[in-house]
Amino acid sequence: MANKKTAYSCQSCGAVHFKWAGRCIDCGSWNSLIEEFAEGGNSHFTRLDDDKTSKNSSPKNSRKADLVSLNGEAKDFARIKTNLNELDRVLGGGLVSGSVVLIGGDPGIGKSTLLLQTADNLAQLNNSVIYISGEESVDQVRLRAKRLGCHTENIKLASNTNVSEIINAIKEDAKNLDNKEKSPMIVIIDSIQTMFVEDLSSAPGTVSQVRACAGELTIFAKKNNITLLIVSHVTKDGQIAGPKVLEHMVDTVLYFEGEKDLQFRILRSIKNRFGGANEIGVFEMNEIGLSEVLNPSELFLTSYDRDTSGTAVFAGIEGSRAILAEVQALVAPSFIPTPRRAVVGWDLNRLAMVIAVLNSRFGLNLFDKEVYLNIVGGLKIVETSADLAVACALISSARDIALPKSTIAVGEIGLSGEIRMVGNLEGRLKEAHKLGFKNCIIPKANEKNKNFASLRKSIPDLNIHFISHIRDLAKFFPKN
Repeated sequence: MANKKTAYSCQSCGAVHFKWAGRCIDCGSWNSLIEEFAEGGNSHFTRLDDDKTSKNSSPKNSRKADLVSLNGEAKDFARIKTNLNELDRVLGGGLVSGSVVLIGGDPGIGKSTLLLQTADNLAQLNNSVIYISGEESVDQVRLRAKRLGCHTENIKLASNTNVSEIINAIKEDAKNLDNKEKSPMIVIIDSIQTMFVEDLSSAPGTVSQVRACAGELTIFAKKNNITLLIVSHVTKDGQIAGPKVLEHMVDTVLYFEGEKDLQFRILRSIKNRFGGANEIGVFEMNEIGLSEVLNPSELFLTSYDRDTSGTAVFAGIEGSRAILAEVQALVAPSFIPTPRRAVVGWDLNRLAMVIAVLNSRFGLNLFDKEVYLNIVGGLKIVETSADLAVACALISSARDIALPKSTIAVGEIGLSGEIRMVGNLEGRLKEAHKLGFKNCIIPKANEKNKNFASLRKSIPDLNIHFISHIRDLAKFFPKN
């Protein structure tokens, strides 16, 4: 009988302790250590063609790593197109054969819908697709597929949560494929929190089970050149549930974001070993599933009213894509000692800094006012170059003066009130010009850029207003 080792795993950070304690030493969480038993042996890390272990294997101490030269020939990674342009953009051009992709998102946001539509597209291109659901039965998946219009018979389904049984089923299916024309194999796991390995006594979803299941599935997929898509739950603060090592194991980490009461969804890459990070894809949820949004800027500016005070348009960069978003601000009198500050889609601490700079450098006192800020459409902006657009929206609301028509604002604000240079200005201005904007407020420092002269020639009818300090905004918002 295999030996059992007793250990206590922290359900917050995944740290393993060999003695119980009320508090985890690594992360400081209280009452998070759970007793677990791990049996010896590791029977799942096998290749499809390695069912039998060689008796004449070399001893451990005689093994060595193979060292090669850095400047050797490197073969290109084969890409598998999903026929969803927004998904392919986020992945860097498509799925890489043999890669592992982790997709996280809030419950009900549309992760399973996205993957089922992706599976249908991949199967139509003669790829071998296996869909493993640990949360729904086969009939439930079939009903969703019927509702989404997915009719491909090449998708194989299973409702199972045992990792050993899943790996055996994949090996059996791979043997049945035609070896002469073996198509790429894609496996979808929905979700990793429902999976378990028999060697651990803890319940599915615990840190140890998530780590073990992800490790076994990842190693198996890598050794057999299987493209693995894994769905993961998220915590209440929006992070991938489970140990942080889960994100280090995989090649790509994607977050599916959006508000449930809005039809727009944003797929964002946080980590990508085969492409750029922070790339986004925009989808729209409707009665037939997820539809691609090819021009997100028009989407986020659909209801933009150019004559309304308290609004400004920001030209941002998400990955390699320029996106225009509307910034709304509301400044109202406060009747409480500590006025409210509420932000949707931006950093609350950044808003506090902009308010302080406006008070000290511009002469706009908002400390006794309630301030509400909203990025329209559910978009979340992390760029510091949105400072100038936020400042324009706050001043516009406080003085009830609208910005000139068809105007965008881009720039980072320093603590002394200076407007700092922004990157990729060319892409921002070309996107604004394409959507009909005629005026832009940008940092004076960008005029010194060597490519700026050619940019002005390419967009001659765009009126550019340079500002070097926050007080230069006074000409757009004169005091009444």
